[in-house]
Amino acid sequence: MKRGQKGGDDGEEDGSVSGPEFWKRLRRSDSEDEDEAVDWRQLPEEILLQIFQYLPLLDRAFASQVCRGWNQTFHTPELWRCFEFELNQPASSYLKATHPDLIKQIIQRHSNHLQYVSFKVDSSTESAEAACDILSQLVNCSLKTLGLISTARPSFMELPKSHFISALTVVFVNSKSLSSLKIDDTPVDDPSLKVLVANNSETLKLLKMSSCPHVSPAGILCVADQCHGLRELALNYHLLSDELLLALSSERHVHLEHLRIDVVSENPGQQFHSIKKSSWDAMVRHSPKFNLVMYFFLYEDEFGPFFRDEVPVTHLYFGRSVSKDVLGRVGLTCPRLVELVVCANGLRPLDEELIRIAERCRQLSAIGLGECEVSCSAFVEFVKMCGVRLTQLSIMEEVLVPDSTYGPDDIHWEVSKHLGRVWFPDMMPTW
Repeated sequence: MKRGQKGGDDGEEDGSVSGPEFWKRLRRSDSEDEDEAVDWRQLPEEILLQIFQYLPLLDRAFASQVCRGWNQTFHTPELWRCFEFELNQPASSYLKATHPDLIKQIIQRHSNHLQYVSFKVDSSTESAEAACDILSQLVNCSLKTLGLISTARPSFMELPKSHFISALTVVFVNSKSLSSLKIDDTPVDDPSLKVLVANNSETLKLLKMSSCPHVSPAGILCVADQCHGLRELALNYHLLSDELLLALSSERHVHLEHLRIDVVSENPGQQFHSIKKSSWDAMVRHSPKFNLVMYFFLYEDEFGPFFRDEVPVTHLYFGRSVSKDVLGRVGLTCPRLVELVVCANGLRPLDEELIRIAERCRQLSAIGLGECEVSCSAFVEFVKMCGVRLTQLSIMEEVLVPDSTYGPDDIHWEVSKHLGRVWFPDMMPTW
């Protein structure tokens, strides 16, 4: 007892405590350490700025209310260079929307900081009108990129043309360094494109304007003639012309990297013009590595002008049923083909057509087949001819027709052997 008491006396002499007083002091010490560790107000601004960049906009707005320092960081110009306005009507859309108060604050305090801007609108005309109202107020900014995205039906097409053009022209006039413009499914027209060219011809590199019915071949030709730095272009087939391809192939023009053409039939039996082989040849000579992507949404009797002469297409998508004859011509006229997707063909096997494509299209590395029929033996031969270069092979299970050589239970082993990796047919489309 004495030794224990002595030990206790020694403990009191060296300043240690025990019992309730010890735990009280320990809790107080932990509380002080915790308060010191979570004093987020002392976080360096450059680190806080990095954190804010990863936060969703709403969370960032809430965080700005923590303290004066965080509010100042919230309004740092770097955070507002890239912004996406999400404009949706709560009554008709389940998508989130940018709060009107925040939009007002952006216009007042950050319009001159905006550089990379996109508008994502739902199917309502009200949302498209709201986007135009915001565009018309961007008089103090110089955008580098602009994208107008309709998440459902093209709501911008429901607006009065003059209202849309007036708002878009504000951006074209005030942005002297616009490099990327995505305005698919909008009522943009030739005069507005001339304004675009007059103010941004030296910087424009990407232009996507599929399904713009008010633009004529002369309007897009004006862009190609003046914007010599254009590297990516997407448009409908009715805007494609020999003159456009020659303009993109001129010595003054940079090498084109990506050309997307949507070939869409508005009415059954629609007539389509043809493009000269010499125009495509000029394009390939000038830009030998460019990608030509073509989406076909035609009826079977509308393919007459296509694939009669050699076409430098690299990525080919058939969104409607396509005949054996057309696929046979693809194998003969598309030596640069890299990717092929056929959503539907019918009930006639595509054995010969696939073999021909494997023989002629030596760069083919991806293929997808939907509602088609191919015998298992022909499919194995196709894979054997293409070999390991087939990096993407998406074939629906019902496409493969069993024959005397291969059945559905063993074809995946044979195909896997030639691919150099395990392969199975798809249960549903993956493209």
